[in-house]
Amino acid sequence: MRRHLAFVIKILISALLLYFCLRTVDLRTVGRRLGSANFEWLAAIFLLLTLQVPLLGVRWREIAAVCGARLTIAQAVRYVWIGLFFGQVLPSTAGGDAVRIWLMGRGGQGWSTAIYSVLLDRVAGVSAMAAVVVLCLPWTLQLIHDPAARLALVLIGFGALGGVAVFLACGTSPLRVIERWRLGRHLAAASRMALHVCRTAVGLRVGALSVASHLLTVAAMWAAAMAVGGSVSFADVLLLVLPVLLVATLPVSIAGWGIRESAMVLAFAYAGLPRDDGLMVSILFGLANLAVGACGGTVWISGHYSSRTAEAVEPIAGPATEMPQT
Repeated sequence: MRRHLAFVIKILISALLLYFCLRTVDLRTVGRRLGSANFEWLAAIFLLLTLQVPLLGVRWREIAAVCGARLTIAQAVRYVWIGLFFGQVLPSTAGGDAVRIWLMGRGGQGWSTAIYSVLLDRVAGVSAMAAVVVLCLPWTLQLIHDPAARLALVLIGFGALGGVAVFLACGTSPLRVIERWRLGRHLAAASRMALHVCRTAVGLRVGALSVASHLLTVAAMWAAAMAVGGSVSFADVLLLVLPVLLVATLPVSIAGWGIRESAMVLAFAYAGLPRDDGLMVSILFGLANLAVGACGGTVWISGHYSSRTAEAVEPIAGPATEMPQT
């Protein structure tokens, strides 16, 4: 009952945010421009988001090795693609992460390893995005002059980095007290693995893959603007969309719908850009994500994962040998 209630609440949040967002734009103009969108640019959006999938797969594979599992590139890419599909159809973006955990856990590796690897993969993506947002703040604050919007940008960027810092601190000696509780032991173990990643060459590779993935997202957003004849530059998109996507990662709506559109319209408005452009960019980006996720659904169906055990992954020795088992 509680799960169904949470799902209904998320639907209502998405619907309300979309309603308030659509009230601020000229829907006739938006509909006309979307209807005449350039096909080549639409194909470019799909291609750019598709190119993200192998990058995300390789990143997760690197992290999974630190956690004590060995995934082939093909396995990692398949699981990520399937996760993207379920991330679109389940109540939040975290739904795709849960499916990746399920696929890896059923392979015989162990649920702790699966959970830790997916958690660290999510932390890597969020921390890289927050780092780019913070690094771009000097230019973003020149673009946006509203005091409230400026404060929100600073809080979004540094707040996300602060959350990552707290997570990393959980594995250090001063916070060992949290290991008195079962959840705390798992959190501390995951934190120590994250610290290990940061101290090795794996961290550099994971960081580079994360930044490359986010730049592909920015490029896809810019392509969406070009598809409808938008007047926004690539630099403007780089400065505006990553804070929006950072907010959209909050699991309080259906696949980010509503939050992303509202935040995008506000970001464009504060930057002195047309609100219509912000809405159309967000809608096209969301639809392209649905298309890429649909490909993941095809991978899911063709792999018969629902009717047999997922492909086994091979354990290897590593830091994960000290993980508390579930």
